[in-house]
Amino acid sequence: MLETSARLLALLSLLQARRDWPGQTLADRLEVSPRTVRRDVDRLRELGYPVQATRGPDGGYRLDAGSELPPLLFDDDQAVAVAVALQTATMSVQGVEEAALRALATVRQVMPARLRHRIDALQVTRVAKSSWREGDIDAERLLAIGAAVRAREVLRFDYEGRREMREGPAGQRPPRRAEPHHLVTWGGRWYLIGWDLDRADWRMYRVDRMTPRTPNGPRFQPRPLPAADVADFVAERFERQDLSPCKGTAILHVPAAAANDWIRGQALVEDAGPDRCRVTAGSWSWVGLAAWFGMFGADFELVGPPELVEAGAALAERFARGSGRTSTVPH
Repeated sequence: MLETSARLLALLSLLQARRDWPGQTLADRLEVSPRTVRRDVDRLRELGYPVQATRGPDGGYRLDAGSELPPLLFDDDQAVAVAVALQTATMSVQGVEEAALRALATVRQVMPARLRHRIDALQVTRVAKSSWREGDIDAERLLAIGAAVRAREVLRFDYEGRREMREGPAGQRPPRRAEPHHLVTWGGRWYLIGWDLDRADWRMYRVDRMTPRTPNGPRFQPRPLPAADVADFVAERFERQDLSPCKGTAILHVPAAAANDWIRGQALVEDAGPDRCRVTAGSWSWVGLAAWFGMFGADFELVGPPELVEAGAALAERFARGSGRTSTVPH
């Protein structure tokens, strides 16, 4: 059973996690009696936390917001979540960058040194908007990589890329070695930009394929990126990988988040207003690209280039003939 002080912190953390807690549920989570929970709630009230009792069959407790609310309690996982959310806020919400950075500075000031170090180690560069997530990234992995970036220490890690997987299991391969420079997000995925020491070249590593090894290597002096800034570097890398000869843009009449759920990282999705998004993609033919834009079950507008618009008109004619209907496409 937790000591009183530790139990109070655990109770406060639970009350902050959701709006209403049945008293018996809190007692079960803390492994104490409902009477002990009531006493602990009284202690929190004495400390200035506005804990309200809720009535009903499952009467419980609620932590109300208020102007006199003392500093919030963050555990380690919450601290990491706050740092990531505030640093990537502008990827999904325009015009909040300055406010998000001020909020991060405010939260940082009231945290103990141990948690401040964890937040400081996680510096994320916002590169492209995307609300789609490829999957959960382990927080400890992000922290380990972020700490190496901040400390300017060579990162040693196993990597599960296609070529590496053909060479055998991770334990039978020597670790990759890189000078880590930036953690970035692009198309819903996390990437590390680093100078690969064995290949003597810049690389972008998918974080979900990395497993850092300890300890890190020696400190290094950062090299200048071969681009004007991080965003240009990342965009150039992805354009180099995209060998599609036909690239075009369309406006889909769906929110960006919904489009990302369909597209799953195959194209660049940008918010274009309420219930609309701008999608840029590539294909091996203009007709194929026009057909791809029409596969989402939503209205759309082909923006360009002209070859894409012409292919869309030709495709509409083809479908009209195939369905036995007269085309309405203007000539």
